[in-house]
Amino acid sequence: MRIHGSVRITARIAALRLIVAFLAAALLAGCGGAVSVVPEGDDANLMLRGNDAVAYFTAGRPLPGRGDIKTDHHGVTYRFASEENKRQFITNPGHYAPQFGGFCAKAMAYSVPDPADAGTFKIIDGKLYLFASPRARLHFEMDQERNTKVANHYWETEVRDSNWHLQSLKRLVFRVPHYKSNAELDEEYARRFGRKPS
Repeated sequence: MRIHGSVRITARIAALRLIVAFLAAALLAGCGGAVSVVPEGDDANLMLRGNDAVAYFTAGRPLPGRGDIKTDHHGVTYRFASEENKRQFITNPGHYAPQFGGFCAKAMAYSVPDPADAGTFKIIDGKLYLFASPRARLHFEMDQERNTKVANHYWETEVRDSNWHLQSLKRLVFRVPHYKSNAELDEEYARRFGRKPS
């Protein structure tokens, strides 16, 4: 009898999650666009908070772009610190544009399009990856090769053409099988390196 009651409660919780997901989806259905861009001045969809995408590679850090040196790529605006950086970007935007539309790479490994901090980044195999925080980057780096592969898979198969609000909600309710919480990842980090992540 106890098992039967437990199954009934689990089914009710699952049904409640589904109802909440559908209600939230209805509320968010009109929302779209990438959260990784911000409006500023004349630029409604400014990528990297106005930082120069090329500078991440050439200067090794984010540098503010100028409002008068910019270009559009895939519906967002990129600003640059110099005309030379703009020229380099236009010549090869796939090299310089952030991966996953500028969403956090660690969250993308769980198929969740989560906002990233334009100042927390890593260049991996010649590509720019952004992270929501330094801790998110540490968690990603614990299994960088696998996380990069999984994140690319989810970006291509689930996230790229989705409404990011609905995708986030879907994967926050229905987690991917390999999901680990921040606390679980912190514990794993401590086991591997003998200290908690800073």
